[in-house]
Amino acid sequence: MRSIVTFIQKAATGSAVLVFFGLAMAAYTTMLLYTIPQVTKHTSGMKIFDLSPTGYSFAYATELLQALGESGRDLYLYRQLPVDFIYPGLFAISCCLLLFWLFAKSVNASSSIFYFCLIPVAAGFFDYLENIFIVHMLISYPDVSELHVYVASTMTILKSVFTTAFFVMLLVGVVLFLRHRTAR
Repeated sequence: MRSIVTFIQKAATGSAVLVFFGLAMAAYTTMLLYTIPQVTKHTSGMKIFDLSPTGYSFAYATELLQALGESGRDLYLYRQLPVDFIYPGLFAISCCLLLFWLFAKSVNASSSIFYFCLIPVAAGFFDYLENIFIVHMLISYPDVSELHVYVASTMTILKSVFTTAFFVMLLVGVVLFLRHRTAR
């Protein structure tokens, strides 16, 4: 595990952070301004699975799938999710590198804090699992099982927990970075 941390420390340059962050934000902006609004036009005001950080029940999932209708489910499956299969990897890489870069500027290279930089990787992993389960729900509708919805909802919650943890670590990184810069 330490060798992974050492490898990422070397890769976490300012330019690498900017490139991957730019790509991640391009995918995120595409979803936020284009694909998600297209899908949500079909939801009768309901939040789509990806935007339900506290999860969803079987009743909610089936109601959402019904509200989407065939054209909304197709938009979700063929427009939103393809972009959302690109974004988690870019998020994981860019945010992991960003944390490594911030911590490298303010703490000793052998500090255990660098392990927390892998939190965005966990968020991206659970986002991929969430997407896989959403694909399955969209394809198998109306034959969606309660267990499948429960697992999908759990992946959504875990994605949200690790994404929130990333932002906490980002705040820690910024504080450490600023404190180190002012101490000079």
